[in-house]
Amino acid sequence: MTVNHAGSLKKEYFLSYINLVKISRNCSLHQAKELTIEMFFKNNIDHYGKQTYERFLDAYKQLSKTKN
Repeated sequence: MTVNHAGSLKKEYFLSYINLVKISRNCSLHQAKELTIEMFFKNNIDHYGKQTYERFLDAYKQLSKTKN
């Protein structure tokens, strides 16, 4: 997924991204979260700004509530 540095990313982007990581890596939601921080944010939660990271956390919380 290509990322444009011009603005913060939406929660919907991260809902898709985390699910993609989870499915492609066949891993748990928690593992997908850690992999996203490692690969997407390059282990720096401020890499794309505070608002983008907060939206990532919102997406993770939503997925946590709906996981099977």
